[in-house]
This record gives sequence, structure tokens and C-alpha cells, in this order.
Amino acid sequence: MKVKRYKKVNKNLRFFINNYGFRQPYQILTDGTFCYSALNNKINIADNIPRYLHGEIKVLTTQCAIIEMENLGSKLNGALKILKQYGVHKCGHEGKPISAAKCFLKMLGNSNENHYVIATQDRDLQNKVRTIPGVPLLYLHLKTPVLEKPSDVSLNDAKKKISILGESEKRELEELKKQSHIDDKPKRRKRKGPNPLSCKKKKSKPTINNPITKKEPVEKSKRKRIKIPKHVREMLLKTNEEK
Repeated sequence: MKVKRYKKVNKNLRFFINNYGFRQPYQILTDGTFCYSALNNKINIADNIPRYLHGEIKVLTTQCAIIEMENLGSKLNGALKILKQYGVHKCGHEGKPISAAKCFLKMLGNSNENHYVIATQDRDLQNKVRTIPGVPLLYLHLKTPVLEKPSDVSLNDAKKKISILGESEKRELEELKKQSHIDDKPKRRKRKGPNPLSCKKKKSKPTINNPITKKEPVEKSKRKRIKIPKHVREMLLKTNEEK
């Protein structure tokens, strides 16, 4: 599953978990239209849906939904066999069966206390489900399962519940959101300041002043005086006199 799609599913599920107490295994209340679409698109509901929701599921149906499929004729036998594989939830209409749509709406009531996820391709049923707060809606778009984002009715109902909550309950809800990594507002990236190293003034390179080396005066070589011993000097003087 692509990352964006996974984040979207996780966000929608977390809304119902945090605000309406949904827990695994998720109860998927399925009708014949969903099974028929899954059969045509070669989707294994028991295998693909848990992978899509990243959680355990329990697929359920009702006797009313099964009888409705049986009455539609042999062309839907394949979808009917799939539907009969799932657990049959007691709906209270065993003596007088009604249509699957009406049966599901009766089971949802006004608040979906049993935390059902409705899986259907029936457009009329989908529209009615959106008017009941706290009901996740699951359908197939070609070969792709889609968990629809919470309806406006569910969003408004959740906001009312939060406004009624006491301070302690609000804190608990905020803690749950933090643990689930849920944030209603997208986080904006803070602008980072300029690199402090880049702001420093460039140090001017010290100019190397070549010191003028003064020429030391060349000392004149002095003649060394030869010292003549006294007796030699006297002898020389005598010889000069004799001459």
C-alpha cells in the first residue's frame, strides 16, 4: 500500500477509535452488493480488507441480507456463497425479513452503539449511513477498498462531545491523540534561521609586510699588527746603524 493511502486510512480509523471507541476486531457488516463487487473484481474480502485496515476484522451479515440475495435469482449465486461464509448476526427480523438496507439501518440505530463498519455498494444506503454519527463507510472502487472519511455529521457530533467533556476527560483525549500521533492541524515547518556561521564577517587575511632587512655594515678587516720581540727589534736597529 502506498504511504499516502496508508496515512489516509489510518487517520480515518483513528477518528472513530478516539471519538467513538472502535476497537479491533472491527465488525464489518456486509451486504450482497459488496460481495458481488468483490467477486467481479477478484477481491478476497477476508484477506484484503484486514491488510487495508491494518487490523483484525470480523465480517458479519444478517439473515435479511441473505434472503434478499436468494430472491434476486441464480445470477448472484457466486456472491451469495461468499455472503453465507460470514457470521450471521441476529437482527430481530427472522420472522418477517426486510431489505438488507432497512435491516442495517435498524441495527445502526441513532448512534451505532455496537460499532459496526458498513460495507456496501448500495448508493441509497450509503447516503443514509452518512446521516448517522459514528458510522465508518467501506466500499470498493474497482479493485481498491476505500474507507470513506468521516461524514460532516460525525465530525460535528465529535466536536459537540469534546465541548461537553470536563477538563480531565479533555486531557485524557489529548493524551490518546498524542499516543496515536493524531493532530487535527497540519504541522507547519518552522523557518530555520540563517546559519550563524554564514553570518560571521569574513576575516580579512593579514597582509604580510615584508620587513625591510637592514644591511648590517660590513666591518673592514683590520690588519693584524705583528708584534716583534724586543731583542729582535734591537738587533735590527743595530744592523741598521752599522750600515
